[in-house]
Amino acid sequence: MWAETVESGGELARNMVTVKDACEAYLIERPGSIAAGVFRRHVYSDQIAKVKLDKLRRHHLKAWRKRLEQAPALVTRTKDADKKRMKERSKSTVNRDMVPLRAALSLVLKLGAPNTDAAWQEALRPFKGADKRRELYLDRDERKKLIDATCEEACAFVKGMCLLPLRPGALAGLKVRDFDKRTRALIVGKDKNGNPRQLTMPQTIADFFEEQVKGKLPAASIFARTGGEAWNKDAWKYPIKEAVKAVGLPGAASAYTLRHSVITDLIRARLPILTVAQLSGTSVAMIEKHYGHLVRDDAEEALASIAV
Repeated sequence: MWAETVESGGELARNMVTVKDACEAYLIERPGSIAAGVFRRHVYSDQIAKVKLDKLRRHHLKAWRKRLEQAPALVTRTKDADKKRMKERSKSTVNRDMVPLRAALSLVLKLGAPNTDAAWQEALRPFKGADKRRELYLDRDERKKLIDATCEEACAFVKGMCLLPLRPGALAGLKVRDFDKRTRALIVGKDKNGNPRQLTMPQTIADFFEEQVKGKLPAASIFARTGGEAWNKDAWKYPIKEAVKAVGLPGAASAYTLRHSVITDLIRARLPILTVAQLSGTSVAMIEKHYGHLVRDDAEEALASIAV
């Protein structure tokens, strides 16, 4: 399949000519809504899409990156253009938005020699120190208050966020067929890393899930809205914001705050980092980066407890 060697190093299929072609091929190889969304918003509509891969150079990608950095980030999604709110794109957002394009090009192009114009990868290097760890934490009592204050439609979804360390999108993507009440097993298939994983839940959490799937067809969403459709980030954020305001919690609290809080509690309960990483669908390196300070604090306390 790979036949045509290109000028900047690497190999291309004969029908793969432009950057857009590389992105589309990447989605066939590794389908995912996040990458598809980034390509749709920032690549296909940009002049970079038409650049031929055998002519792609660092300056093309530096210019694309500059346009990406200058593009405002959407805060509120709505069909009414007058009601859309935008904000300056943060460095962490730029880092995330560069990942799919870097991955797509890496599949078809070799890395160019450092400090040469063929070194396309240098233009897509992430900002250092941009991904700061989340600091906002809600304890169990605060999370319970949030659940109680959430509207009936979103209450089960928010409670699910408080019971498992899943990304909200992964929780929203769960289907009835993913839960086996006999073994208390839950298959998490739709997640950021794209790799399905299985969680075995304690009876109390399994009972909650059994209640959610009662009377639903296997293909139905476990956590569905009133009309039967699955939750998405534009739907769950408003009930959470309203509940946060109602109980006087910090205004920055969000669905991801709940995930962060649950992971924090698991680390504090001295669950091995590897186990926490497996439960939350992330890497050990990411857990150590964002929660390693908690482990160090516990180690310090343990050492203090044996002092003589």
